[in-house]
Amino acid sequence: MLCIKCSRVPRIETGELGCSLATGVQKPMVCQVDVPKKFRVVVGLSGGVDSSAAASLLLQQGYDVIGITLKLWPQDCISRAEDKCCGPQAVMDARAVAHKLGIPYYLIDEAADFQKQVITYFAEEYKAGRTPNPCVVCNERLKFGNLINRARQLGAEYIATGHFARIEKCGDRHVLRRGRDPKKDQSYFLFSLRQEQLARAIFPLGELTKSDTRDIARESQLKTADKEESMEICFVPDKDYGRFLQQANLVQKHRGEIVDAHGCVLGHHDGIEFYTIGQRKRLGISSPRPLYVVDLDAANNRVMVGDESALERSEFRVQRCNWIPFDTPPASIEATVKIRYNHPGTPATVIPDDAGDGATVRLRTPQRAVTPGQACVFYEDDLVVGGGWIAR
Repeated sequence: MLCIKCSRVPRIETGELGCSLATGVQKPMVCQVDVPKKFRVVVGLSGGVDSSAAASLLLQQGYDVIGITLKLWPQDCISRAEDKCCGPQAVMDARAVAHKLGIPYYLIDEAADFQKQVITYFAEEYKAGRTPNPCVVCNERLKFGNLINRARQLGAEYIATGHFARIEKCGDRHVLRRGRDPKKDQSYFLFSLRQEQLARAIFPLGELTKSDTRDIARESQLKTADKEESMEICFVPDKDYGRFLQQANLVQKHRGEIVDAHGCVLGHHDGIEFYTIGQRKRLGISSPRPLYVVDLDAANNRVMVGDESALERSEFRVQRCNWIPFDTPPASIEATVKIRYNHPGTPATVIPDDAGDGATVRLRTPQRAVTPGQACVFYEDDLVVGGGWIAR
């Protein structure tokens, strides 16, 4: 593990996919040495307890800490997300944390880029009949893109966030691992980070549990210590994606057909953007048996429904892969794959294309609702081997 205090790398074994914590390898530890008192780190403060605790930890460890909040919200989303990371209350909380810790604080307007990089992507994916994952894209392009650029402007070599994940230096590469707390692990959302991003990132909470972070915040007397946790997409806090897309004038209703596997028309809908694979409720059709959305045909504006058995897949394709422990992946990888964040993971064989930018995933056990547009992340134990985006 790369020690967050001194960046020294304790000796670990090397496996076929890179460094791996094999059975019997000494448990990662934090080196008991001092760091230069002016080693500068920019912490992304979201206004929540996790980023607050991360800033407090780094300050205790002797870093020169600067807090930055990226103002991401479009003006039309403030009323719906007052206390989320795209709301003004979150900014007030982040500023209060910085004041309590005695660190500089900056609020930087990135709303235009957020609109372009995240919200536009979010809408276009739904229009294409795919279900997006905006958190992965936001991490890659803004939190570990724009924030790194801002850190450079402030003379900081590293950025830190409150993610529950770990980074280790293994030879000439940086590898990503699950957070120690299995209930809070967020490595899934970070699979697309490149080597240059991982090399400049620090995750102070990677070895901790959620209760640990609250204890740290309480000990530092931070107002966020008992703040409620947010699990939904920040700019759609009510989880009504369709309403958000309409209110933001990103999609318009357009009538189409709901059909079964034989092409028989069972009803009509207002647009494929308002449906996702596996959906059962709010279909607006009657049937003697439960029906589920099994596919979305963007070209013909059709929603296809079928029995639950039609949702199962044993093989699928992923695109735009990112391989973390290596530049060129092996011909075949045995891995545990997660097809969505809350998926427990399932054994699979991953077969990368010759160019490495795509792969075929063959599941040992068929899985329900493998959804185009979602991220599929590959693990070897707690090592993130890589991942890609599920294709149709």
